[in-house]
Amino acid sequence: MPELEQQRRIVTEIPGPVSQSLMARRTAAVSLGVGTVLPVFVAQADGGILQDVDGNSLIDLAAGIAVTSVGGSNPEVARRVADQVERFTHTCFMVAPYEGYVEVCERLAELTPGDHEKRSALFSTGAEAVENAVKIARTHTGRDAVAVFDHAYHGRTNLTMAMTAKNLPYKQGFGPFAGEVHRAPMSYPFRDPAGMTGEQAAQRAIDQLESQVGGDNLACVVIEPIQGEGGFIAPAEGFLPAIAAWCRERGIVFVADEVQTGFCRTGSWFACEHEGVVPDLIATAKGIAAGLPLAAVTGRAEIMDSVHAGGLGGTYGGNPVACAAALAAMDVMHEQGLAAKAARMGELLLGRLTQLQQEHAIIGDVRGRGAMVAIEIIEPDGLTPAPAVAAEISAACHREGVLTLSCGTYGNVLRFLPPLVMPEHLLDEAMDVVAKAVANLPRT
Repeated sequence: MPELEQQRRIVTEIPGPVSQSLMARRTAAVSLGVGTVLPVFVAQADGGILQDVDGNSLIDLAAGIAVTSVGGSNPEVARRVADQVERFTHTCFMVAPYEGYVEVCERLAELTPGDHEKRSALFSTGAEAVENAVKIARTHTGRDAVAVFDHAYHGRTNLTMAMTAKNLPYKQGFGPFAGEVHRAPMSYPFRDPAGMTGEQAAQRAIDQLESQVGGDNLACVVIEPIQGEGGFIAPAEGFLPAIAAWCRERGIVFVADEVQTGFCRTGSWFACEHEGVVPDLIATAKGIAAGLPLAAVTGRAEIMDSVHAGGLGGTYGGNPVACAAALAAMDVMHEQGLAAKAARMGELLLGRLTQLQQEHAIIGDVRGRGAMVAIEIIEPDGLTPAPAVAAEISAACHREGVLTLSCGTYGNVLRFLPPLVMPEHLLDEAMDVVAKAVANLPRT
């Protein structure tokens, strides 16, 4: 397949006629419960461009929700996947193992924070990884209770829905949910009391958990180092280290959910490295395998090995084709220095968006790290969420051929997750389109 030209090009309305025809087929065949952000059908993806079936080339600020960090058709990933498919596609690692699974686990032991002895188990989705991290923590500690945070998102299984804060669209009508899940206040600098430090926010959460649950009853604390669906909320400096220190003191397993933040997304291999936090367990997925379904739990050997044989696994967990993709993707990240590239993207994004914030009062906050940046859209009072305005901005970007995503507990956050291999000129052009969309609002 020829390489895609890294240029935005609009040749039809968005969506075009072929996409509209396919959407009609989708409506007739696919459950309405499966949503769609942008109703264009993709024919090819490469670098920072998605080309649709009508020939439009769109700038991709979603990367499949932080998945295609090395691009949508990376040649090294494609080569190794094709080679693996020719040899075999599946045996089930629990039935007849293969080297690729072991090699991925070895690589995770090298890359994840901390120099302690580690083990990993592979799964298919981020939700599976988080749920299995809870299972492992419960087995290791002999305790039941799980602590999570306001604005958290952890997945769509029954347990991870209980752990997720936002009701719509994730939880509405799907209960009852798993029990023994307790929520604490998150450090949210934009909405916390003025002057609250990370340490103070951590103490607020700890006090609540101690009084309402009891540290002796907690198996684990599960936290996203930067919250994803909750609004790209980066806690104040000092928050994560204080929570991790309390967990160590109380014998609680500290679980970092790095499903969205992992694998160079935030300018380092893992977001907890920013403050030197070493989790007991770390859950990963998304960017690990360049779009193939793979997830992992990696952690301290004594915790991971506390589970009885057969207690962890799954038919497709650590599928050999997905493992081949992961090994290729990790090599590309190393060879192309994608952590540094993400950090550079963060400088560009934060610079452009901070300037935009100074020009338009509807942008209440600019935040994030690396290639994981967001703006929070607010009403003129300076604090009330404005989800309808955020939707207007996103729709305007879509019409101009820039794919953006919204998020946040209140639906008023626009997030930017470009592939880490996106050329800088495309990222700059995408910000021009975002700026134009904001400027053209009836009120800014």
